[in-house]
Amino acid sequence: MTFVATPLEQFEIVPIFSLFGPHFAFTNSSFFLIMASLTMLGILYFSTKDSTVVPNRWQSIAESLYEFIRDVVQDTLGDKGVRYFPYIFTTFSFILACNMLGMIPYTFTVTSHIMFTFGFGMATFIGINIIAFRAHGLHFFSFFLPSEAPLALAPFLVMIELLSYVFRVLSLSIRLFANMMAGHTLLKILAGFGWTMLSMGGIFYIVHLVPVLVVFALTGLELAIGFLQAYVWTVLVCIYLNDALALH
Repeated sequence: MTFVATPLEQFEIVPIFSLFGPHFAFTNSSFFLIMASLTMLGILYFSTKDSTVVPNRWQSIAESLYEFIRDVVQDTLGDKGVRYFPYIFTTFSFILACNMLGMIPYTFTVTSHIMFTFGFGMATFIGINIIAFRAHGLHFFSFFLPSEAPLALAPFLVMIELLSYVFRVLSLSIRLFANMMAGHTLLKILAGFGWTMLSMGGIFYIVHLVPVLVVFALTGLELAIGFLQAYVWTVLVCIYLNDALALH
């Protein structure tokens, strides 16, 4: 039987070893989750271990990321967002590490799987609701009925607002998953196309340079998208958290 490699093969979750039987295994996804966490922790640790008044190169990177997310939190949440900054900065760093690590050949992009992004988004959504209930109690439900709305339209408005609110989980998870998966798939298709043309020989030795150059250009774009998606995730979480705290 002949197996044909597909661009989607890179997203396959493969067991590395079994822990408690075939249905509970340590997979490549688990491995790169740990690698992403250790990578970001290592960068932040060694960047600040021997910090100086005049920052070195790695210290500048760490401080720039810190100040960048601090400004996002301050602009979106104001002073009340200070207590939530550690979580927001941690999630941004983790998603950024997953996205960047997935750009290395023969690695695995954890954020290209909808189940991971959905689970991550659901955990964040539940946490935001817990914060909202702790801050407002049952008054939080007033969020689903716009002020000065006619009572006759209340059932429809509440349903629309509730659906819109619940779909925030999908807004978080699908945006990250779709962008990472689509970008990696396109890179794989173009790289395979260039390799096929090269193997054909003849004039294709020269023509194959076109998709190869496009791959290099798209790689830079994909790196930018990886950072942008971590930023968009952070901004959306800050907006949702602000809505939960201010009820508007």
